[in-house]
Amino acid sequence: MSSSTTPSVSTHILDTSVGRPAEGVPVQLAARAGREADWQALGGSATDADGRCKDLPALPEGTTHVRLDFAVEPYFLKKQADAQQDAPANRDSGAGVFFPEVAITFAVEPGEHYHVPLLLNPFGYSVYRGS
Repeated sequence: MSSSTTPSVSTHILDTSVGRPAEGVPVQLAARAGREADWQALGGSATDADGRCKDLPALPEGTTHVRLDFAVEPYFLKKQADAQQDAPANRDSGAGVFFPEVAITFAVEPGEHYHVPLLLNPFGYSVYRGS
């Protein structure tokens, strides 16, 4: 559990290609205490129907950097399979996933909350510090 001196993190994913939350995307959380320190894997979650991870692990005391790893390839492969099933004439045998994963690394300060949304589409993404 985070305390007043430990930063906390939350995230969600919006698939901007369809204007909807991205459900079922695995998200892993890692942290380190200092620029030269090794990353410590803390565990993860998957996005819910609203595209949110509501149960990411708490950060350890002394965390200065956080990394969120989003495994987006399975999400896009499922979307492609669903689209091919709905419209078989539009199959593209060369279709792949341009971004199989997205890794976001950011610095944190004690006591602050960091909400980091991922705006995602098949050929691009953007992140920002939300509220």
